[in-house]
Amino acid sequence: MAHPVLVVGMGGSLRTPSTSLAALRVAIEGAAAAGADTEVIALSRLDLPFYAAEHGAPPAARFLAETIHGADALLWSSPTYHGSVSGAFKNAVDWLALLADRDPPYLSNKPVGMMSTVGGVQGLQAISAMEFIVRALRGWSVPLVLAVPWSTQVFDAEGNLNDPVVAEQLHGLGAEVTRAALQFRAQGTCDYAEGRLHGSVLGGT
Repeated sequence: MAHPVLVVGMGGSLRTPSTSLAALRVAIEGAAAAGADTEVIALSRLDLPFYAAEHGAPPAARFLAETIHGADALLWSSPTYHGSVSGAFKNAVDWLALLADRDPPYLSNKPVGMMSTVGGVQGLQAISAMEFIVRALRGWSVPLVLAVPWSTQVFDAEGNLNDPVVAEQLHGLGAEVTRAALQFRAQGTCDYAEGRLHGSVLGGT
């Protein structure tokens, strides 16, 4: 019997609590419910130095790269900072340069589901930035995305999600990433031919 696909979540901010990390954990629950093994990499706990190729790779960067390399699919989550992803998220992505010489390199054949949280309404800007990164690293962007606006209202002071509609959407994103990973395993591609999901979904409060 084939082992379950592994879905790895990466993201969060350096704040405590982090709404983007809380959203990621809910999406990971959806992946687990769909049958995936799961792991979460909280960027606040990695203690990654700024990327500098000439200085060699510290243990945290090697751990990040090996975990991402071993995943069948990814879930990415970042707060929206000034129209893009956070500096911590971009720095983690830069360390994925360690996967350049793998076979296949970078994120080849890995579906990536993306979500963001924002204090206002412009969360899709961070997701757009993530989509450019996924393409640059040869991954596959899952067409279902989730931008959670007014995140301080959707999550309480402890970081708990208090909106069942957003919870359902995040679970759906995790399930879709799992489905895409299973299709890659079975067919070597992911074409969404059965029309399950198309376009983007915005999470409301």
